[in-house]
Amino acid sequence: MNFDDLSQFLLKLAILAPPMLMAVTFHEVAHGAVAALLGDPTARLAGRLTLNPIKHLDPMGLLAFVLTQMIGWAKPVPVDGRYFKNPRVGMILVSAAGPASNFVLAVLSALFLGVLAFMLKLWPGGFFQAYLLAPLWFMTKASVQVNLALGVFNLLPIPPLDGGHLLMGLLPRRWAYELSRLERWGFVIVILLALTGVLGRLLGPVVSSLYNLLI
Repeated sequence: MNFDDLSQFLLKLAILAPPMLMAVTFHEVAHGAVAALLGDPTARLAGRLTLNPIKHLDPMGLLAFVLTQMIGWAKPVPVDGRYFKNPRVGMILVSAAGPASNFVLAVLSALFLGVLAFMLKLWPGGFFQAYLLAPLWFMTKASVQVNLALGVFNLLPIPPLDGGHLLMGLLPRRWAYELSRLERWGFVIVILLALTGVLGRLLGPVVSSLYNLLI
């Protein structure tokens, strides 16, 4: 990698990092907030109902983000389904909350892009555009992409991803148990899929279609 390639790589990371941190933070807080609404205080007692991204960072998820420059994950928020009146339904709702929060953030980011486009027309050039509006434009555009990618990624039916937990909540108990045995290897499988390019081929068309729908 030459100097120009390294500079471009670091610039892209700098643009992607803020929306990625916001995306994974809101994702985990959404899990904990829904669990709390259903009667589970575990996330709150663990100090995880916070928008401080440092509380949610996961080394493997951070590595995945650096390698793929699109997807990653945070430390799962602790949830105790024994507090729920209906544990299966409660876990389904908690699992769905994370991806749902990312899709909401993607829509809000797309709407904010419209506001920024209007402001760029009002101030075409100059210090304000070059050092505030333009960087904010690129980060907001990246926020749409990152949140869509994270939302779709987490719906993959591989535990411990949310899609895996959703599927476990819907399957008969025996099948759900068999699927849960895959959980310890889930992130290893995800990293291998990312490094071999399979993950990109799976997620790319879906994320592109949703992105074109919003932008």
